[in-house]
Amino acid sequence: MHIQKCSPINGIFSFRSLLMKDCLYNIFSTILRGTAMSFIDFQNVSKIYQMGEVEIKALDDVSFSIDKGEFVVILGSSGAGKTTILNILGGMDTATSGKITVDGKEISKSGEKELCDYRRFDVGFVFQFYNLVQNLTAKENVDLAVQLCDDPMDSRFVLKMVGLEERINNFPSQLSGGEQQRVAIARAVAKNPKLLLCDEPTGALDYVTGKQVLKVLQDMSTNQKMTVVMITHNSALADMGQKIIRVKSGKIESVTLNDNPKPIEDIEY
Repeated sequence: MHIQKCSPINGIFSFRSLLMKDCLYNIFSTILRGTAMSFIDFQNVSKIYQMGEVEIKALDDVSFSIDKGEFVVILGSSGAGKTTILNILGGMDTATSGKITVDGKEISKSGEKELCDYRRFDVGFVFQFYNLVQNLTAKENVDLAVQLCDDPMDSRFVLKMVGLEERINNFPSQLSGGEQQRVAIARAVAKNPKLLLCDEPTGALDYVTGKQVLKVLQDMSTNQKMTVVMITHNSALADMGQKIIRVKSGKIESVTLNDNPKPIEDIEY
């Protein structure tokens, strides 16, 4: 039997080879982490509406990204283009050009059937107006959404999450504005969506009630790790976001990361 002896020189080269492999592994790991795909990616998105012979450019070459679990505030004045961004992101409208990717799927290439499934299973919507069915109780309104989904959350549990465990059998007319909006949030969250989109969710509420609703949304991101995108014209609310995207005249004016978002209780507006 032949036994090969390992010389000190060979040992040194083997050790160096191992070190090189470790270094290369660390370098490539860092590169891969740095280039990991974002949960949401808007790339050079434009939206043009044709009004007779007039073209209205609602979005002009918009690009931004959002990570999974982030609470994002899209801020802008009326007509800036923030609602158009939300509508395209939610699959309710389509882009004229550009690429939109959500959780690895390019929704900008989706047909109407695929967009319908996307809205049904992946996205929860919270609008400025509650859009509740008036002859259904709070629980029954939430159950409507639950019946449409593959992996829903329990409606009673979600209503408890938003502080309405004592009001589940009340009709919308028996609830305050803030309570109705919390039912609307529960209905959106009960779908167990990948993405929660909020269009001026406190626009029809008073200051105190608005803060209660915003706390629910902030808790959804913090405690449930849900990706929440909220549009607003109220610049004071920017401090509650982990990322603030400012929109002006259909363009992205700035994207700011906020490492220390404020609890809504500490924000005055």
